[in-house]
Amino acid sequence: MIKALLARFQQKHRTMSFPDGPPPALPERFRGRPILDTAKCPDGCRKCADACPTAAITIADKAQIDLGRCLFCTDCQDACPHQVVTYLQDYRLATRSREALVVAQDEELVLAEALDTKLRRLFGRSLKLRQVSAGGCNACEADVNVLGTVGWDIGRFGIQMVASPRHADGLLITGCVTENMKLALEKTYAAVAAPKLVIAVGACAISGGPFLDLPAQHNGAASVVPVDLYIPGCPPHPLTILDGLLRLLGRLEE
Repeated sequence: MIKALLARFQQKHRTMSFPDGPPPALPERFRGRPILDTAKCPDGCRKCADACPTAAITIADKAQIDLGRCLFCTDCQDACPHQVVTYLQDYRLATRSREALVVAQDEELVLAEALDTKLRRLFGRSLKLRQVSAGGCNACEADVNVLGTVGWDIGRFGIQMVASPRHADGLLITGCVTENMKLALEKTYAAVAAPKLVIAVGACAISGGPFLDLPAQHNGAASVVPVDLYIPGCPPHPLTILDGLLRLLGRLEE
């Protein structure tokens, strides 16, 4: 025991200061919000849209990208010799509505608004979530788990993952909701007492991701339960997830 205490003393304080301090440095290869600049497009070119495996890019009267479908794979960027698609280092992607994730080339992403005063009073200081893997590949689950480590320490915000929906204030759902998980998700949602929140994490939970429209799944959580917060990514960076949760709870204003 004394060795463990001495080791902890030598390690000192390792939890990041975000959101009171700056966010942690992101690696150069990090791919944040994608943006389109169709002014560079030759007439009739659709290479980026055709290369997207989930049809996240549409080019009609106005080009737009669906962040709920985007896998951040850069296939669009690789297919375009004119660099029409670029990825920012902006990790802030969470929204309160599915429609807000569809962003035209000249529009700003409307980030998630906070819960109303009554719900913030209920959940703002203590939010217990039951995580449901509804057919995911475990990548989103891994990044959610990272938030519980000493470096991120999501517990300092009063947010905790719990083992039973009976102890939860809401669900955090990953995966595209396979047919085999649909009933389990419905029962888990019903077991959470109202008022309750639902948070969809990752492209699969938002739109079905790479499994979009396949018959063995249901194109995400919103087809089964009402969703209060959408956090895009494949998988979302832990900072993107934390940013979305804190915005929902009114802990971030910008």
